[in-house]
Amino acid sequence: MSQKPLALVVFLENVGHIAGLKLPQWLMDGIDFVTEEYAKVLLHLYGAYRRYDKVIILEDERATGPQLSKALLETSRTHRIDVLLLVHGHEGQLLGYKGKHWVGKETFGPLITAYRADPTILDLRMVYGLNCFGATLAETWMAMGARAVNGAVGVNWFPEPSLSIFLRSWLGGHPYSLAVERSNRKANQVWSKILRPDSQGQPHVAIKSSRQTIQGSDDITIFS
Repeated sequence: MSQKPLALVVFLENVGHIAGLKLPQWLMDGIDFVTEEYAKVLLHLYGAYRRYDKVIILEDERATGPQLSKALLETSRTHRIDVLLLVHGHEGQLLGYKGKHWVGKETFGPLITAYRADPTILDLRMVYGLNCFGATLAETWMAMGARAVNGAVGVNWFPEPSLSIFLRSWLGGHPYSLAVERSNRKANQVWSKILRPDSQGQPHVAIKSSRQTIQGSDDITIFS
């Protein structure tokens, strides 16, 4: 097992978009700023800077495929990497800077090829994402060597309390699967008070869409 110190790479771009709503640009800019600053506060609050030797935040103009690829390759030389995907997404893709920079096969394909040729080129451990359709990228992350990956099966309506519960559990030393499951369960409990079951007693479509999957080879902890 690698004895390199841990690094956290955070891919952070909210855009200010809320699915299904057409918002004025000034409001989108405000949402974008507040949510990104909120995420950074959570990292400090729950101890990310104590647990990780290095925290790299790719936000705004750095939230692009080339910047993500560069960060993963360069940081893997000296550190084991955990990844937080605090962005929007679609099937097989992440949505980067200003919603105009899509990150998909053009970024991940070369990384997978490089990893297959030389498995030492990337040193990924876990990937936790709030992105919509995150489950469609699980195989991609595992093909780059990630040992534990989560992902929503569809549109993820519950970035909170999902993120705060996950960070508190994960940075507190709980296994990855427990942190993800606890996060999704708490989000469902909170939002089900508003989003009621349908007439057949089935969960609200938003709850079903936000369901989290967990894949990987190991159920690691922050200390693994």
